[in-house]
Amino acid sequence: MSSPLHTQFDGVAGVRAALERRDVSAVDLAQSALDAIAARASLNAFLHVDAELTLAQARAADARIAAGQAGPLTGVPIAHKDVFVTRGWRTTAASKMLGQYVSPFDAAVVERLEAAGAVSLGKLNCDEFAMGSGNENSAFGPVLNPWDNTAVPGGSSGGSAAAVAAGLAVATTGTDTGGSVRQPAALCGVSGIKPTYGSVSRFGMVAFGSSLDQAGPLAASAADLLPVLDAMAGFDARDATSHQSHATVQAQYDAARAGMQEGAQPLAGLRIGVPAEYFGEGLAADVAQAVEAALQEFEKLGAQRVAISLPRTDLAIPAYYVIAPAEASSNLSRYDGVRYGHRTASYGNLEDMTSRSRAEGFGPEVQRRILIGAYVLSHGYYDAYYLQAQRLRRMIADDFQRALGQCDVIMGPVTPTVAKDLGENRDDPTADWLADIYTLGVSLAGLPAMSVPCGFGQGAHARRPVGLQIIGNYFQEGRLLAIAERFQHATDWHQRKPEQQ
Repeated sequence: MSSPLHTQFDGVAGVRAALERRDVSAVDLAQSALDAIAARASLNAFLHVDAELTLAQARAADARIAAGQAGPLTGVPIAHKDVFVTRGWRTTAASKMLGQYVSPFDAAVVERLEAAGAVSLGKLNCDEFAMGSGNENSAFGPVLNPWDNTAVPGGSSGGSAAAVAAGLAVATTGTDTGGSVRQPAALCGVSGIKPTYGSVSRFGMVAFGSSLDQAGPLAASAADLLPVLDAMAGFDARDATSHQSHATVQAQYDAARAGMQEGAQPLAGLRIGVPAEYFGEGLAADVAQAVEAALQEFEKLGAQRVAISLPRTDLAIPAYYVIAPAEASSNLSRYDGVRYGHRTASYGNLEDMTSRSRAEGFGPEVQRRILIGAYVLSHGYYDAYYLQAQRLRRMIADDFQRALGQCDVIMGPVTPTVAKDLGENRDDPTADWLADIYTLGVSLAGLPAMSVPCGFGQGAHARRPVGLQIIGNYFQEGRLLAIAERFQHATDWHQRKPEQQ
């Protein structure tokens, strides 16, 4: 199979330049991507494709270019995680509960990217209701990792990461509740960023944990993430948790670039905090080696390493798995078989209908988290579990602020190991929870963080990527992207592509 047309150009900037020169049309790019998606259907990255809708957007993009009215992403082929509601395409959240649901409106993220001119290729597979770390919880089957089809792609935005890694889309959208953009980005060898909580509207995003959920893009490189995140971010009055930052992502990036040095050490003066807790027991040797090599590369670029401590790193897991399920049990109570979603065919009364509909519509992991959430919110346990977890959340956020007082950014691994084998944790449903140990604290604190490719595993896992996590202070997404871009100018991990299996 020949590569999709858009992979012949250098990312978002290359595609836009080719479109402006009329070397290629948006329709040709879209059709080529649709053909590639069909040819790589075995990856199971896409849940819903509608060529007519996609080509209609592509024709509109060509018309805007011809009229000299192109936006920053006009004609660029992207795809959306199936938790963003969309007109025309189904929105299932990878669940039987919403198996045939088509929204009458678009999510804010979808609106903003369409306004910027992006052409949507369809909806991407994910863990059901974004609950999981391997993309094995989808009601429509797991996504395969393009680097190694026997491995998971990470979750919950596994379809989003796999689509970028396989070259099916220039960029994709994902959501990150406890690491679900960064973790699949790391395991699929692509770049992904979770912005500051509240910087991207949650309007039209199927809710999991409302105080944690945040949308973010995935792409091959930091340079490609920049225009996508810049288009996605911004205040939205329809989202009560939306914040108005002092500067756009592009302005943050420009300021960071302006402050960088000329010459061989552009990051001179940058202080990189390295938490001792991220390099202890449980971190695989091959992941540690790749991350260490990346840190040394940053030192060559002029950065200074600073030893820091995040003492409550281990406690992020119990805190998160009290708070997130509690919020999930509340959010998912709306799926009762009455108004929309799956309704059982046989029932005796209203209570029986709701019970049967949920039992049939929700998968095991979703049911597990609903039960945990209902328990910790119940009378007699709310104070003992939920309130204590919220207190711990504040302490974790304070730990990050103390650490960021000693350094400019924090770096370390994204995951303790490379991608697991498909089905490896089938007998221990909570084992996947441990894979998020380095990402959960960031989410609890609401900080921005990203993953960039920095190497591969070793031995039998030599084809499985490793990601470096870069964590910043609030509303510093542009700065993180500028720092990551400097690293990617000096390395080629982000340019490596998997062979088709």
